[in-house]
Amino acid sequence: MSVQLIRHRFTVGEYHRLAEAGVLREEDRVELIEGEIIEMTPIGLRHAAAVDLLTRWLVQGSGSRAVVRVQGPIQLGLESEAQPDLAVLKPQDDFYRQKGPAPDDVLLLIEVADTSLAYDQRVKLPLYARAGVREVWLVDLVRNRVEVCADPGPDGYRRVETRARGDTLVPATFPELSLSVDALLG
Repeated sequence: MSVQLIRHRFTVGEYHRLAEAGVLREEDRVELIEGEIIEMTPIGLRHAAAVDLLTRWLVQGSGSRAVVRVQGPIQLGLESEAQPDLAVLKPQDDFYRQKGPAPDDVLLLIEVADTSLAYDQRVKLPLYARAGVREVWLVDLVRNRVEVCADPGPDGYRRVETRARGDTLVPATFPELSLSVDALLG
């Protein structure tokens, strides 16, 4: 006998109401991806160190020209609100207090991946591309490299370049900033 399961897909509004009602708590590590609430993997020491280093570098380098958001929500459509490791956003006087950031507000988005690598590559990167996020870096702690993705389209990023040890990372929006891959990976 086969069993048919019925799935309920959530909108971003319903997802927020679940949080307001206390069903989802602030300490829950979840995100809404294509209508499904997905539990995020735990953060290891190397992952946390990479996020911390990138945060310091981006905050110091961009100053008041951007808002650097760490593991905060970015709405990517009616059924997706991802929580990337870092998002460099266009500056807003209210720091997005009234309306959360959307893809047009994102200058650079960064995912740091170790245990979540396959998920980030197969699910999140295509989602970011379909939403129109201009530049995404995937810091691959498994293979010790960084994928720099640009030129988003409905089928993914049309330009993906790999940066390895000995290479330098430069955000398209802030070409005067540079970070060595060696410094990032430790």
